[in-house]
Amino acid sequence: MEAPKGFLATLWNFICFLPYFFGLLLLGTIKGIVFCPLICLIITIGNSSIILGLLPFHGYWTCYSIVRTKLLGPFLKLFICVFLPVVLILWVVVGIVGSSIGGILYGFLSPIFATFDAVGKGKTNVFVHCFYDGTLSTISGSFTVVRDFYDVCFHSYVSLMEDLRQKGPPNGKYYEIKFLYLPPALIAAVLGFIVDFPVISLIALCKSPYMLFKGWRRLFHDLIGREGPFLETICVPFAGLAILLWPLATVGAVLGSMVSSIFLGAYAGVIVYQESSFWFGLCYIIASLSIYDEYSNDVLDMPEGSCFARPKYRQNLKEPISNAGSLSESDSLKPHPPARMDSLTNTRIDLKPLELLEGLFKECRRHGEKMVSERLITSKDIEEAKLTKGSRVIGIGLPAYCLLQTLLRSVNSNRSGILLSDNTEITATNRPKDTFFDWFLNPFLILKEQIKSENLSEEEEDYLGKLVLLCGDPERLKISKIGSPPESDRKRAELDAIARRLQGITKSVSRYPTFRRLFENLVNILSEDLAKKSNGGTQPIRRSKSALAVIFSNKSFNRNTSNMSDQELQSTIARDIEIA
Repeated sequence: MEAPKGFLATLWNFICFLPYFFGLLLLGTIKGIVFCPLICLIITIGNSSIILGLLPFHGYWTCYSIVRTKLLGPFLKLFICVFLPVVLILWVVVGIVGSSIGGILYGFLSPIFATFDAVGKGKTNVFVHCFYDGTLSTISGSFTVVRDFYDVCFHSYVSLMEDLRQKGPPNGKYYEIKFLYLPPALIAAVLGFIVDFPVISLIALCKSPYMLFKGWRRLFHDLIGREGPFLETICVPFAGLAILLWPLATVGAVLGSMVSSIFLGAYAGVIVYQESSFWFGLCYIIASLSIYDEYSNDVLDMPEGSCFARPKYRQNLKEPISNAGSLSESDSLKPHPPARMDSLTNTRIDLKPLELLEGLFKECRRHGEKMVSERLITSKDIEEAKLTKGSRVIGIGLPAYCLLQTLLRSVNSNRSGILLSDNTEITATNRPKDTFFDWFLNPFLILKEQIKSENLSEEEEDYLGKLVLLCGDPERLKISKIGSPPESDRKRAELDAIARRLQGITKSVSRYPTFRRLFENLVNILSEDLAKKSNGGTQPIRRSKSALAVIFSNKSFNRNTSNMSDQELQSTIARDIEIA
């Protein structure tokens, strides 16, 4: 929709929209008030039951993993095991209280957002959807929240403990308590809290009026000019809601700064302990004020620099080391200055982590069907995937194989970033600001550059794909018919290292909350396809319904697709994303 031209036309359009906006806001608020208690009850009872039910298992398995790991020294193991009950008690309190607060926020805000979304472009029966949307979908979403919380508390937790037991000490030296530096570290942490909490709180309070009025100025400027979040009609309600709630966002930013100052100041104890120097801890206390001041200036687009000194608080600053010469020459990996929030229209890719996971499992189904037909994935793999322990081939190998294909496509297209199948390129400069991308994008970029520096042939790419899919199983590798190992031992070792690193990144991605739920849907789909091939022989596999449609059919993402045609459903998932 094109923005109206002329100030009077824009002003009249805004005035005419106000009654609809406040009407939708009132309706959504009423639905939020009605459903908030029920949603809060579901999430609180569900999550609390999971926390209390798994508490004995968490206590036993954590002690067992700490005792068995070679990463920690005996005194550190004893110290952790002694204070573990305190951590578990805090976990119960924080988990239950956090679930209650999260249930209240989700139960109240979800119906409001769904009400505004009901009047979006292309919607039919808008009047009915204004009342219906955000009711059953919010209830269904609350059960999904509980399910994902269980997956994190059980499957992701078990995976983390397994890594802890298997991980060896770096450089052959395990971590141990430095008893000599515990008292000065504790003193430095207390001093850091005493200094940083009041000073950072004062800085945040002084800058809060600037944040409030600058944010309002930016939002009203975009409103009058129909720019930024006001460019599309469907975004106008949310942007208008942002104007009304901006004071709350400012208050939240101040409170967040005050809370973070506690940990920022207490980190001085960690500096003293790591650097074995009380002086460096004192230097960090002063430097942390400068760090916060400069960061807040950058976020608020204020003049650079800080009035606080920034003394050196580390003996040796660690610099990133690159093994391949091409890594230092890559544009996507060069250091870039921090991005400023100069405008809400700043060009960034609008991509959510959930979309990436959805696209990843769509590709897993596509490649999985091919692997089933080629007998690379067997019925034994699928049966193992249904068990608690899981199958490495389907749980780790298949997603890692799909990620490898994305990296190979990016390399063959000679792109500096990660190229998605819809020709969208994610680089270090245009990536979304979600923390998910901070964790996983740079490792993928480094892997891409390593693969590019290897200059792989077609046969070597096939071999690497087989190596990633089968997780290095020597027997499976021997009987498979894809690719042949390189003749050079050095090249083979380099490909083995790339495969292990890609599998490690995939294992980290598998701990993401929604991964397990989507993974079980994938296993069911592959199991059905394998059964059809076993029973029907040459019976073709039905492909009219994509993996995303199956995923959405469980109402996991608060979308009602029951009344949509296949063509409409395909249009909603047209973006075919392959990475996570």
